[in-house]
Amino acid sequence: MSGPTPRPGILDIAPYVSGGNQVKDVGKLMQLSSNEGALGPSPAAMQALKDMAGELHRYPDGGSTKIRQAIAKTYGHPIENIVCGAGSDELIALLLKSYAGPGDEVLYSQHGFLMYPIGAKAVGATPVTAKETNLRTDVDALLAAVTAKTKVVFVANPNNPTGSYITPQEMRRLHAGLRPDIILVIDAAYAEYVGKNDYTSGSELVDEFDNVVMMRTLSKIYALASLRLGWAYASAPIADVLNRVRGPFNVSLAAQIAGEAAVLDQKFVGDSRAHNDKWLPWVTEQLTALGLTCAPSVTNFLLVRFPDGAKNADAAWAYLAERGILIRKMTAYGLSHSLRITIGAEDEVKATVEAIRAFLKG
Repeated sequence: MSGPTPRPGILDIAPYVSGGNQVKDVGKLMQLSSNEGALGPSPAAMQALKDMAGELHRYPDGGSTKIRQAIAKTYGHPIENIVCGAGSDELIALLLKSYAGPGDEVLYSQHGFLMYPIGAKAVGATPVTAKETNLRTDVDALLAAVTAKTKVVFVANPNNPTGSYITPQEMRRLHAGLRPDIILVIDAAYAEYVGKNDYTSGSELVDEFDNVVMMRTLSKIYALASLRLGWAYASAPIADVLNRVRGPFNVSLAAQIAGEAAVLDQKFVGDSRAHNDKWLPWVTEQLTALGLTCAPSVTNFLLVRFPDGAKNADAAWAYLAERGILIRKMTAYGLSHSLRITIGAEDEVKATVEAIRAFLKG
């Protein structure tokens, strides 16, 4: 007698492996593999978390009202169109659970976030990729890959792991080429880091159309990754659907309270952005001078290509890991020749550059 059989597609999923795998016997670890905020969380968020410790026996607010109010105030969006989740990962899963299934296709760019294909397979849909051009989302390639089966299109903007972005004009052109029944999901997890004049998070498309969703996270510049908190800005019909399928207490009380304090502390966000604005170009300059190729990035991480041969990416990763510096392998993204390096604290990025220098010269 055979045992229970999972739904088609489940066993095709390669489980997601985070960048935070621990390295043994190295003492203090410099973890620059998961794009976490370099300065840590806002002091206001940490204090709020301490103050709520005596309330751990309470259920959270099922509507995440206060954190949604803080988001609405800070970002200028109607509160009724904001839906919170246990990180962007849950919101991706809820969107796919609601709008895709067996026989449907979920489209994303070639080096897009791994949770897009994982989420698609989990609901029985087929993930489809479109080629990128110079590590950048190619709107024409995405539109050419749309079929009658396409239900959801994901665009990470800026993209992880490449660090690139597309302009509002390109995003609008992409949307204009999609049928009204296809949802365009703009994953703007790193939007707060971008200082370019020709970039927007895509929220203006949500204001105009019923088939657009913009997702954000508090795991990156807000540095609350351990609490799992993300939010979606969606049209009223999609927000209604997400609220119907999400769990009644999907965001913990700790995440709601710390998240509210973090979102309202925009001075700390500015400090975090200023830190990144200083050290991202510094690391880029230093590694480029060593002969490495750094993909242009508007985020808090850098995709660095290593040469073939003895000084390849795998060898570099192992060398740094032995010295307590953990960065991210990119094999799962089809970029085995590259490593992704988070812009951490000053001492961390300096130590990383020196370690890579020693590796290349050794």
